[in-house]
Amino acid sequence: MKQGVLLPHRVRLLLADGHSCYRIRRTGERKRKSVRGCIAVLSLVIAKQGESVISGLTDNVLPKRLGPKRATKIRKFFNLSKEDDVRKYVVRREVKSSKKEGAKPYTKAPKIQRLVTPIRLQRRRHLHVLNRRRFDRQKEQKTEYDG
Repeated sequence: MKQGVLLPHRVRLLLADGHSCYRIRRTGERKRKSVRGCIAVLSLVIAKQGESVISGLTDNVLPKRLGPKRATKIRKFFNLSKEDDVRKYVVRREVKSSKKEGAKPYTKAPKIQRLVTPIRLQRRRHLHVLNRRRFDRQKEQKTEYDG
């Protein structure tokens, strides 16, 4: 790790005489070397709050801006059963129009992924029927060829 490289990953620097992580072989020689940055990224969660309040950290509660997008994750987030309609529990966010100044705010919601709809079930049934037909046709052709 090289001090002064304020990145959490590797970078390629042109190093010369006097730099750490490099020893010159000839006078005036410079070489591009790969060095690691010296920032360690910490992702922390407050597990238990103490007696006193830490200003800027525990004094204000920020709501989650975005909720889950996948159907199973929405079910897990709201503790829903399979019978509950996931579309009613999508986290919506309020948006103000940037083009019109006096427009009333509206809500936006993500498109739910992996949502089992009647169309998806119909498509699956149709594919199964096509596969079944293909198997039967191949079986007939084989018996015709053998016989």
